[in-house]
Amino acid sequence: MAESNLAQSVQDCKHVRPARAIPDITQDVKEGLLTSPKTLSPKYFYDDHGSRLFDAICDTHEYYPTRTEDALLKQYANDIIRTVVPEHLVELGSGAARKTRRLLDACETHQCHTVYWPFDVCKEMVVDTASELQDEYHWLKVNGLVGDYHGGFDHFPDIHGKTLYAFLGSTIGNFEHSMAVTMLRELASCMSDGDYVLLGADRVKDTNVLQAAYNDAEGITAEFNLNILRVLNKELDADFVLDNFEHHAFYNEQHQRIEMHLVSNCEQQVSIGALNESVRFGDNETIRTEISRKFTPSSLESLLQEAGLTMVNHFEPENAYFSLVLAQAC
Repeated sequence: MAESNLAQSVQDCKHVRPARAIPDITQDVKEGLLTSPKTLSPKYFYDDHGSRLFDAICDTHEYYPTRTEDALLKQYANDIIRTVVPEHLVELGSGAARKTRRLLDACETHQCHTVYWPFDVCKEMVVDTASELQDEYHWLKVNGLVGDYHGGFDHFPDIHGKTLYAFLGSTIGNFEHSMAVTMLRELASCMSDGDYVLLGADRVKDTNVLQAAYNDAEGITAEFNLNILRVLNKELDADFVLDNFEHHAFYNEQHQRIEMHLVSNCEQQVSIGALNESVRFGDNETIRTEISRKFTPSSLESLLQEAGLTMVNHFEPENAYFSLVLAQAC
């Protein structure tokens, strides 16, 4: 591909309009911080800096999900591609597409020259990743998509041909159960005969292993968590002092999920200029910034069935730390 054509192809991302109204940052912050208990949507972690911090988290010793899922993809990607033979590969929340390369390697091995559709909220990440992939796979066509999959798939571009939808990284665990069912059901409704979804899901395991994964010794996860306050300072003219908050992540055994919080280490008042509001925090008051649900094989299968999906294959490592599921619409 000529250099000028390559530059054009990775910069002209298509914006995907949401099928329903999605709260913007002002609405989310007003709803989350002006009520109790305080919460923020994890989608605001992922500005360009936050996306790169998360990429760094994936390299930490403690964060097993990435390397475990990657090992599963390395082992089974050829089986997956032989089963699906995708003309198109759509990745939801594509990020840096680190593990996607396993699928693209398998496509190359089987001369299955799929078209890659990365779908992410961060345009810079889509553009950069597309450029890197096209340098690595000279046959690869990339159609970048920018948008929020929380808004549904009604305005997705028409894709003709067998499609593999990849939703990796156990991102499904960041949804409350009802929202996970809705999201997967909407995805299933836009799938055609012969289409598949490849879903990564983290598993219930030893509490110490789970908690260490979200409290790495290098402090990258803590920096990632605090980045959400930087985003609010930038986008909403807020005056959060990051040193006044501390990262706290723990496993909630009752709900089988990791919870990530920011803890106020003093009594303080924060101004949010764009809302013309001030938010008071008590000493040790928290903002919950993320949940990460963990699954058992039975709870994962129940989720798929409730969403109108049938499990075709289930891949897991010997230690049962992670599930990689290939499914089709019922």
